[in-house]
Amino acid sequence: MKWEKFTDYLWKIPKEGDMRVDCYLYSSESLMKNEDLIDAVGQLKNVAHLPGVIKDVYGMPDLHWGYGFPIGGVAAFDANDGIISPGGVGFDINCGVRLLNTQLKYGEIKRNIDGLTQRIFDEVPTGIGRDGEVTLGLKGIKHVVRKGAYWAVESGYGTEEDLKHIEENGLMQGADVSSISVKSVKRGGVEMGSLGSGNHFIEIQRVVEVYDEKIAAALGLEKDTVTIMFHTGSRGFGHQICTDYIKRFRDEMKDFNASIPDKQLMCAPFRSQIGQDYFSAMSAAANYAWANRQVITGIIRRVIKDMISSALDCPLIYDVSHNIAKVETHVVNGVKKKLVVHRKGATRSLGKGNPLLPEDYMDIGQPVIVPGDMGTASYLLVGTKKAEERSFASAAHGAGRQMSRRRAKEYARVHGEVNMLKGGRIPIRAKSNATIAEEIPEAYKDIDEVVRVMEISSLAKKIVKMIPIGVIKG
Repeated sequence: MKWEKFTDYLWKIPKEGDMRVDCYLYSSESLMKNEDLIDAVGQLKNVAHLPGVIKDVYGMPDLHWGYGFPIGGVAAFDANDGIISPGGVGFDINCGVRLLNTQLKYGEIKRNIDGLTQRIFDEVPTGIGRDGEVTLGLKGIKHVVRKGAYWAVESGYGTEEDLKHIEENGLMQGADVSSISVKSVKRGGVEMGSLGSGNHFIEIQRVVEVYDEKIAAALGLEKDTVTIMFHTGSRGFGHQICTDYIKRFRDEMKDFNASIPDKQLMCAPFRSQIGQDYFSAMSAAANYAWANRQVITGIIRRVIKDMISSALDCPLIYDVSHNIAKVETHVVNGVKKKLVVHRKGATRSLGKGNPLLPEDYMDIGQPVIVPGDMGTASYLLVGTKKAEERSFASAAHGAGRQMSRRRAKEYARVHGEVNMLKGGRIPIRAKSNATIAEEIPEAYKDIDEVVRVMEISSLAKKIVKMIPIGVIKG
């Protein structure tokens, strides 16, 4: 594989063969030592073969292998003659992260951390097979699909103020239940308001470093502020939608996809009937995910009001998606173009002044939430104008796996990692030890290095660093 080093933090993989564009990888020497990186970069090259791909394909510093697109992959396609691909979004459509400000300082709550962790674990449905907070019939699913987070707010799980601090205001237009299977509706009907399993989590966190006091203050944060971050998506509803459309693309688009280098990249012209059907169904799953995170927000606020103080509002700082395809306008070679931007394990990163920002963030940029692992740290950053120019306004979404779940479980078994974590200073609650084993800190890349690469590359700017003080896994 050919590599051209642009800087210490940017590598070019020039187009060759049937590649239509170049690929660029934001990384560092230490992050590139991961043995699986070559496979993930190979996936970036495969994406560069797809019809209508525009400008370049990008890999974020947390890049690792995924289904179709690598996780940490970003690509954009012309909205008129380009494609859309389920493999460029993933199975957990609109998996995303939300950050709440408890308005508490660590000293006020440190003696209650264990109890608060347990109470949230008891109240928020977690794990596989557990029903959600809300049961929905077909009528309810229709409302969720059409209203997204607005439905959850109308149902008493938040306020109008929350909506402006959600990407897309928590609603993608054009979602229609007619593009969704009966099986998807059934799965979505029992999982609204649930965390799920795997790498999904809720963390109580403590701000330990402030890098920009002015922006932190604008977000209501300072050293020792306690925040709550959680990570979940569209649950079985989105997974079933992705499964259904991968099968449909394979059945109906064989000739169109005959020359693509990886069948996991099955795609269709965005303007085709099947392309529009998938986009509608994907938008429905995105709206479900935003509603799901809003319901969980309502549960967490309820617990904090009951346990600590009814005066605490726990305002929403921001909610970002990192598995989604959206129609966005970007400047390419000096010309504004409508593009279908696929972010697979990548977060939107808008610079200050962008018209898509809420008014109160217009002078600081979009909050970019980057979780680490349960043993290290997470970061809150803000987007930049450079990201809009260099990566279709995209940044990394987390630390990124460097160890498969199978390898992580074996490592945890050999080293007694689960018992060490459960016996450590951080309260941990999980449905099973297997989940903890899969998510051990060693399974992930160095979050500090991932964030350092982003900041040096001007994809996002650090604001605060947070460490976990209470952890819930599905």
